[in-house]
Amino acid sequence: MVTALIDYESGNLHSAEKAFQRMAREVGAGEVVVTSVPDVVAGADRIVLPGDGAFPACRQALYDHRGIFEAMDEAVHARGVPFMGICIGMQMLATRGLEYEEVAGFDWIGGDVVAIDPGPGKKVPHMGWNDLVIDHAHPVLNGIETGDHAYFVHSYHFQVADPAHRLAYCDYGEEITAIVGRDNILGTQFHPEKSQANGLRLIANFLRWAP
Repeated sequence: MVTALIDYESGNLHSAEKAFQRMAREVGAGEVVVTSVPDVVAGADRIVLPGDGAFPACRQALYDHRGIFEAMDEAVHARGVPFMGICIGMQMLATRGLEYEEVAGFDWIGGDVVAIDPGPGKKVPHMGWNDLVIDHAHPVLNGIETGDHAYFVHSYHFQVADPAHRLAYCDYGEEITAIVGRDNILGTQFHPEKSQANGLRLIANFLRWAP
């Protein structure tokens, strides 16, 4: 089994690589490879798309790496490969992003990525630890409960079109989508690789997940 951690030069992959490799060893989930090769992505058994920075820049960087999006799309939709997007990698699942300009997302999960508007007393970006509130049970949330915390760094968030696709949120003056999911597709706004025990548990669950 191979989990492909996609490198499209949009963020530091070191901590994510180490976390996924560690949990793959613990649960016997095979090899984790960091790759920018479309053929490796196309043949992977699981795909992880990270992302740091702004939605438009990450979207363009992904498209500039020719063939990667097409390989992901084929694997996820034709073969049903489990997919996880992290931070901007999760936001790109949306129909569109509205950071600086309107940019089309993958439209794998309907909705828009919009600016956080937390109200008085809250700073943007939303940075640091926050408690998760579970909306819907899901295999990747086994052992994770409302009140467990995760590490966030972002100024925009995903407003899903269908509430059934929001698996968890956190309270930051408004409800901030924390986890989205449908079918074999999952996304986390927070960084599981930086979220200590809860994040590692979620990664392990993803590596065992058989949608």
